[in-house]
Amino acid sequence: MTSPNRQNLDRQSHDQQRFAEWGDEHGRAVWGYLLAMVRRTDVADDLTQEVFCKAWQARHRYREEGVARAYLMRIADRLVFDRSRKAHREVTLDAENWEQIEPTSATAGPRQSAESVEASRQLSESLEQLSPAQRRVVLLRYYGRLSFAEIAATVDCPLNTALSHCRRGLEALREILVEKVQ
Repeated sequence: MTSPNRQNLDRQSHDQQRFAEWGDEHGRAVWGYLLAMVRRTDVADDLTQEVFCKAWQARHRYREEGVARAYLMRIADRLVFDRSRKAHREVTLDAENWEQIEPTSATAGPRQSAESVEASRQLSESLEQLSPAQRRVVLLRYYGRLSFAEIAATVDCPLNTALSHCRRGLEALREILVEKVQ
């Protein structure tokens, strides 16, 4: 039989290993979502750290029932909207920060890099034209790679509402981007 101290050390070691894995697997997605929402790298850095701190503080309550990324994105989403409420301003994404989220390929030539920068700028401008709910769901779906059930739980809305926001957001993006090309 193992001693209580040994069990405690084993649990702490497991928690530390799990959080290191979470940082490696999900840290960039969490940071990217936060950057897309707050538009400032320093704030995204701080909020990402706060996400992992909150997850660490709640580690004893966490159960391996779902997807860790969804759990972390839910914390990130709540933090960014708490911050937004306090600041009384809407969160948006500008072209400069979108480029940091979706960097160009290291092997891309000058023409490909320029086209990628232009596409990023157009996408950023188009995302700004979506409603806050549509933008939030689209970013969680395509940047956070969350399922619609996970998105619904994250934003605390019915599944059909999350599906509707995403569908309408994508339709609006398509229309906006087609207009920009013409």
